[in-house]
Amino acid sequence: MTKTYNEINEKIKNGDIVVVTAEEMVKVVEDKGIRVAAEEIDVVTTGTFGPMCSSGAFLNFGHADPPIKFEHLWLNDVHAYHGNAAVDCYIGCTRMSDVRRFEYGGGHVIEDLVSGKPIRLRGNSYTTDCYPLAEVDTEFTINEINQAILCNPRNAYQRYVCAVNSSDKTLYTYMGKLLPHFGNAHYAGTGSLSPLSNDPDYETIGIGTRIFLGGGIGYIIGEGTQHSPSDQFGTIFVKGDLKQMSQEYLRGVTYEKYGTSLFVGVGIPIPILNEGLAKKTAISDKELLTDVVDYGVPRRGRPKLKQVNYEELKSGFIDLNGKKVKCSSLSSLFYARRIAETLKKWIQGGEFFLNPPAERLPTETIFIPMKQTSKLKFVKDLKRDAIICYDDCDLKTVAEKIINQNMNHIIITDRNQNLKGIVTSFDVTKAIAKDKTDLDEIITKKVIVTTDNEPIDVAARKMKQNDISALPVIDEKNKVVGIITSEELM
Repeated sequence: MTKTYNEINEKIKNGDIVVVTAEEMVKVVEDKGIRVAAEEIDVVTTGTFGPMCSSGAFLNFGHADPPIKFEHLWLNDVHAYHGNAAVDCYIGCTRMSDVRRFEYGGGHVIEDLVSGKPIRLRGNSYTTDCYPLAEVDTEFTINEINQAILCNPRNAYQRYVCAVNSSDKTLYTYMGKLLPHFGNAHYAGTGSLSPLSNDPDYETIGIGTRIFLGGGIGYIIGEGTQHSPSDQFGTIFVKGDLKQMSQEYLRGVTYEKYGTSLFVGVGIPIPILNEGLAKKTAISDKELLTDVVDYGVPRRGRPKLKQVNYEELKSGFIDLNGKKVKCSSLSSLFYARRIAETLKKWIQGGEFFLNPPAERLPTETIFIPMKQTSKLKFVKDLKRDAIICYDDCDLKTVAEKIINQNMNHIIITDRNQNLKGIVTSFDVTKAIAKDKTDLDEIITKKVIVTTDNEPIDVAARKMKQNDISALPVIDEKNKVVGIITSEELM
């Protein structure tokens, strides 16, 4: 049994099309079987709404009088990329404001633009004979510019990993705030509603596929960057007219101590052309698996701790080595369902027709990591042995070690090598000047630390940000295994 796009579009035109969401399709197949479902159902709608950092927009402002050829320009103090023709730009959602930094970025500019708010445009030029204007400072709304084209190089990952953190410090990542010692877990994606999970072989998804995008109609224009279908991390490259879109489905967001992004609503209709597609679109949350990955290890090849399915993820908790870990999603299932339902109504109402892809997405692409021409060094490559005093030592013992070992930093531990603090030669000098003799009075107990597998540039940044010159190196049990100082980094 097969159907064609023409037959399905004719049903849409005549008003007798049968459409269900991907979640509803699971139940249809359970109740009636694949063959009957393939005969009765014409289209399955999908939806996802979550952070899609590889998003942005091309804008054209028209020419000023006299005209300007932008060298640099800012939209609400967010630096946009010029590098095109005179008054075109690309605003990326992760670019942060020069003024408000982590509070506001390119994603917020796009949301404000779509909502009809005025956007401040500042720009400068090196001037030419045909573009003599040197500066512009004006404002515009979305209806006062020529084109506003959402153009997202990588959206709607087929699946996402579930992120956890084994380290002893809180991590601020693109997967959100990860608490230490497996204190929480974050995932993204909408499971059985996820667009690419419902057609993993891309029979109906490719260049020219018409989709729901940001509350309007958009198109897939190719494979997304980092498209890696061989390990179920397929992505899509999409575009659409921002003037047709809605603030409801394009939201600028801020991640604490990480940066800005844009939540994008994407929905893809899957035509049920054959029984195979009926079966694929009936995939359940229980059948969709992903990896739990430890972000506490700062390497590309982070450890994969186990596999979980989306049913467990959506339950709010995952089991990790016998520990019940609270789990939450970065994507909105509420809005994903609303997208699938909206797309369903558009099709049922004859407002949205399906078109076959001019070229299907590739299925054999393999993600290639960055080639590094210089070897990356880690703390373990440069650390030295730490000079240690126990927390029950007196100040004289500490001073003698500073002199005898010619070391400016003494690590204070208990008898089991557990870190308790740090003392510098300057601390000892101050203590003597103030007639202090108790080590506990001068010890710095709140210590900034590092680990063996931390890149040295991260360790250097810690020293700079905290205005210190050494970091104790500890293991996963808080035991001191060395020290790295500014001298080693130099």
